[in-house]
Amino acid sequence: MSSNISLVRRIYDSEADPAVLQEVIAPDIVWDITPGFPGGGVYHGFESVGRDFFGPLFERFDALHAVGEEYYADDEGHVCALGHYHCVTKRGNSADVRFIHIWTVRDGKLTHLRQVADSLAVDGLVNG
Repeated sequence: MSSNISLVRRIYDSEADPAVLQEVIAPDIVWDITPGFPGGGVYHGFESVGRDFFGPLFERFDALHAVGEEYYADDEGHVCALGHYHCVTKRGNSADVRFIHIWTVRDGKLTHLRQVADSLAVDGLVNG
């Protein structure tokens, strides 16, 4: 397994433990979330991701974790993670929603995330 895959797997295996996130994510990360997903947009910097993306997102969910299932790496510092989000809303609705995360690794840190997920399923879960 490549060292870049190992780095990315740490996030999923830790269930996004804040200490692990701070260790592996670059302070100036670009966090690109697909339009239509709650909070969809582009966030710049680790602090903005926590405050502006995850803060409002967790107001809608009692549980939301990304479960990595398959990982692929190239020679350019990209790691593709296929998996699903396990979601439980504040109203008790739950679902597993598929995602693709494409990470960029530079100098041992995650510098860019591009996320694609079934935003219609998540919207229906939250608003349905």
